[in-house]
Amino acid sequence: MLNIFFPKLCRGCHKELGASELEICAVCRHELPLACFHASGSDEMLQLFYGRVPVVNATSLLYFKKNGLTQKFVHALKYKKGKKIGLIFGAWLGEELKGIEAYKEIDMVLPVPLHKKKLRERGFNQVEGFGKEIAKALEIPYVDDVLVKVTPTKSQVFKERISRIFSQEEVFTVQNAHKIAGKHLLIVDDIITSGATLESCSLKLLKAAAVRLSFATMAITK
Repeated sequence: MLNIFFPKLCRGCHKELGASELEICAVCRHELPLACFHASGSDEMLQLFYGRVPVVNATSLLYFKKNGLTQKFVHALKYKKGKKIGLIFGAWLGEELKGIEAYKEIDMVLPVPLHKKKLRERGFNQVEGFGKEIAKALEIPYVDDVLVKVTPTKSQVFKERISRIFSQEEVFTVQNAHKIAGKHLLIVDDIITSGATLESCSLKLLKAAAVRLSFATMAITK
């Protein structure tokens, strides 16, 4: 009855969803710009970290363009209570990764954390559902008590790489390092631009323990 008066709409095109559709209609899902480097074999994302941090594998589900379709879904996830979008993207990517031999070597999934102030404001980490679904598909633990964001920062999506690296330098810290010692970690985030956030997290993890690192994000800027 509620759907008659308050129909569920696609977060992308705002058209009414079909009975079997959730957050994303079939048309928008088909039109989302796929990156999927794990499937294509492209090293486009890996190249971002060349000479910066050692990365085993790096992939992203979608391409992100300002005012594009991907941005609509990520914006809905972060600011319009569209938590299920993270679950959908995570299940989508996880289903693909579980069939790839290289990703079967990963031991646990770690999310890029939010600062506690931002977490209180938003009520959830937008990466949580994404990471948990990938962990479920790979049948490995999702661990969110190792990486900690200790310094609040404003959105820096469009800042230059070098300024981001300096501003992120003391943003993250590592606790419970014994949990990750000798492990292959998959670090997950929503959008990757310059790679500075993932680099900062990685440097802290590598300093804290002997680990191997791989990355997976919802989207990568193009």
